[in-house]
Amino acid sequence: MNVELAATYQQEPLAREAEGLLGACIQCGQCTFRCPTFRLLQDEWDGPRGRIFLIKQFLEQQDPDPTKLLPAYTLSTLAGRNLAENLQYHLDRCLTCRSCEAVCPEGVKYGRLLDIGRELVEREVPRPSAQRFKRWVIRSVVPYRQRFSALLWLGRRLQPLLPEAYRNKIPKLRAGQVWPQQSHARRMLVWQGCVQPELAPEINAATARVLDRLGIELVPVGSACCGAIDFHMAEPAQARHAMRKNIDAIWPLLEDGAEALVLTASGCGTHFRDYGTLLRNDPRYAEKAQKIADSVRDIAEVVDQEWASLEQSAVAQADAGQQRIAFQSSCSLQHGQGLNAAVERILKRAGFRLMPVQYGFMCCGAAGTYSLLQEELASSLREQKLKTLLAARPEKIVTANVGCLAHLEGASPVPVEHWINALDALFSTTSVDSSLAA
Repeated sequence: MNVELAATYQQEPLAREAEGLLGACIQCGQCTFRCPTFRLLQDEWDGPRGRIFLIKQFLEQQDPDPTKLLPAYTLSTLAGRNLAENLQYHLDRCLTCRSCEAVCPEGVKYGRLLDIGRELVEREVPRPSAQRFKRWVIRSVVPYRQRFSALLWLGRRLQPLLPEAYRNKIPKLRAGQVWPQQSHARRMLVWQGCVQPELAPEINAATARVLDRLGIELVPVGSACCGAIDFHMAEPAQARHAMRKNIDAIWPLLEDGAEALVLTASGCGTHFRDYGTLLRNDPRYAEKAQKIADSVRDIAEVVDQEWASLEQSAVAQADAGQQRIAFQSSCSLQHGQGLNAAVERILKRAGFRLMPVQYGFMCCGAAGTYSLLQEELASSLREQKLKTLLAARPEKIVTANVGCLAHLEGASPVPVEHWINALDALFSTTSVDSSLAA
């Protein structure tokens, strides 16, 4: 795709970067039917090919010409908005799931194009006051653990008085669990983040117990957002500020001998892997950011690689009883980090009966703050996802990301939990049974 930058963008570094990324796109459309919003809305402008075309037109400052569009495009949703407003509208409706990247034959980095487009258009299009206020509230509360905890505490106490639409959005209270006290020569860090300690505190505790079996001590670090929330809401300066603070918290522990930074929320893991790229021009943090990005390991990678080191007695005696489980592979795990099949391999080794799930590449609609900003679309996508997850009648749904967990749990008739909890429960039950038998 050839791009002729408008004069206003010829000296803009982001626009020049986008120009290079757009050059790889041949508008073939192979990405289109992998896009959840296109499949839901059947509108090319709500698919990756259409959004890429709009980014191109925006950078060239040319309104789409109907005579030059591909036949597949429709102008139905372009009516009544100017070029920049159209771009913002359709980029807002994108989930950032990156499913399109997984099938692109030309390797177009759509996720990066999306972030650039959002940042540039946000400078030009003033949002309505209601949108600005909602986005400000999200950015002022969700990334901050103490603020989020206080809001959640208040919401749970007022839950019976709230309208049903809001009442159902408040996740149930989950009890934290005991961390193992044994020290090991091998140490890894685990990122705690902003919302997971409040929404699902049991996840990292279960992770610590599983790694304890592997002879690895897990050290918690961080109590703030990884930076993804601000970054994907077109606030890159605030995102980078958060990233630098996180580096300052992590760096001394890595230097002290920690082997890796373990992530149990795949969405955070995807963003941490981009630290080196996003801070590459920062003279103080570029090197540290890249080393931290290189140290990132999703918990699935760690367990998969270390499986042979698990206590053989635990593996041999563990019996999942053919428990029927449906695995929802989060977009950030399979598309963002490219870790397809790792969790499935672990669960099968442990003896769980993995039920088939059609359209596994489809997003559940959580997508970070998407379920708060695009509630109707997010609910529709969740409904479709639950149909495929529940089709084979599993006893529970397991996932790899806390956002997916909370979103699915709000409408699922069966329990939803992180897959590491299912594995930990299996081994813990085995240990108790073995002790009683002895």
